[in-house]
Amino acid sequence: MARPKDQTRRRDEIVAAAGRAILRRGLTGLRVRDVAEEAGLSAGLVSYYYRDLDELLLEVHQDAVDRFYWGRAEAADSETDPRRRLVRIVEAGLPADEDDPVCRVLYETHVHASRSRTHAALMTALWDREVSLYSAALAHGRDAGVFRLRGPVADVAANAVALEDAYGLHVVGRNSSVSVPRARALVLRYLETETGCELTGGGQA
Repeated sequence: MARPKDQTRRRDEIVAAAGRAILRRGLTGLRVRDVAEEAGLSAGLVSYYYRDLDELLLEVHQDAVDRFYWGRAEAADSETDPRRRLVRIVEAGLPADEDDPVCRVLYETHVHASRSRTHAALMTALWDREVSLYSAALAHGRDAGVFRLRGPVADVAANAVALEDAYGLHVVGRNSSVSVPRARALVLRYLETETGCELTGGGQA
């Protein structure tokens, strides 16, 4: 019997392989065999760790949610200036480019939310955590006398997350009219309007 540490490592390898398989093939028609081939394992071994594809996809979704959110949280924590903190949150909330692996997996797995309560719960949890992250940054800037908010903190935060999600989908969908710099500039301009404060990088296009 494999030791717990080895089992954890193997499960992590399978989750990573499933993510790569999703990037290469998408979720439609994805099979356990596709994940096994990506991992260099037998389909039987993958099924030993995950009883079915749905269980594996939930773990892939959870992994992407955690990686995405904690990347944003660390970006926010790296800045003490309210303006720079807000800019860093925006930068970390958009895809790095059209091939950003974490964002692409998130968008693919979020599609399952309409058919799975568990996937919907993961999507909701990420939304709530992102809104909370923005809310904390906005409140910090307001309390420091840097931001003059036009609306409630929670509303400004929710709209910022929704804008990022929309622009991010167009970026990974290869919409040639929406580049990452353009998306970043538009989200920052919205936040400039709502905070009454010029943000570093807000004028980039």
